[in-house]
Amino acid sequence: MKVVHTVSQLRAELDALENVGFVPTMGALHEGHLALIELAQIEAEVVVVSVFVNPTQFSDDQDFAKYPRTLDTDIEMLQSLQKGPDILFAPSVDEVYPDGLGQPLAPRAGALGSVFEGASRPGHFEGMLHVVSWFFRAVRPQVAVFGAKDAQQLFLVKRMVHREFKDQIRVVEVETVRAENMLARSSRNARLSPAAFAAAPVLFEAMVKAEELITEGVAPSIALESARKQIESQPLAKLDYLALVNKENFAPIADDFSGHAQMLVAAVVDGVRLIDNISFYIQEQE
Repeated sequence: MKVVHTVSQLRAELDALENVGFVPTMGALHEGHLALIELAQIEAEVVVVSVFVNPTQFSDDQDFAKYPRTLDTDIEMLQSLQKGPDILFAPSVDEVYPDGLGQPLAPRAGALGSVFEGASRPGHFEGMLHVVSWFFRAVRPQVAVFGAKDAQQLFLVKRMVHREFKDQIRVVEVETVRAENMLARSSRNARLSPAAFAAAPVLFEAMVKAEELITEGVAPSIALESARKQIESQPLAKLDYLALVNKENFAPIADDFSGHAQMLVAAVVDGVRLIDNISFYIQEQE
């Protein structure tokens, strides 16, 4: 695995190559990231993994400061794999933002950037889309691999690829990797206390129970309220939002909806903010 830190170094490695797969990360790598890399290796001949903690997608300076930065450990993990990525691209902030962080970002998220995660983290999606666009232009991949856990991010990236890159990058989604207790794998999980780690699966459990109720014919609004109460009954969990949307356009759904739905949840569990989601099909009611 070659480690590079600048676009010029990256292009020197890639310019003669085709069929490039790209896995963007913010480091603190875990099993979920390895699943993305594994799929990228199936989808492409050359795999580039990036590690960059992007300051413009953090609306909270303390959250940015506390985000784990483990580049040396990440490199060791990737080098220990039987089949790791071909290139690790770890640029500096100055490389990604040569004109400084004060420059206005191009508006890409639109109205969807101000709801759910966007409501709780103002400017997050503009920062995320800016840096993903920057990496796409630097790496020039044919395939980009993202995890399903960040559902709103994934939807916005796919929309940006359509609008800005004319669908020339194929975005591939990898199912959320979960711990044995079904907690979604996340770099933030390292900050969970043992008690919080034990409490956090209530997010997934509540969503699955709501899906079961909807499948049995219970109205989505009632099932959602049941899930909300289940999460709020956990003393360590402070619910941010719980929503049910149309997976095709991310719009909230009514009780008479039928089609592919996605349930979204975000909560702060003992001081650590976690997100999760599940997707399922709602049958038309007779």
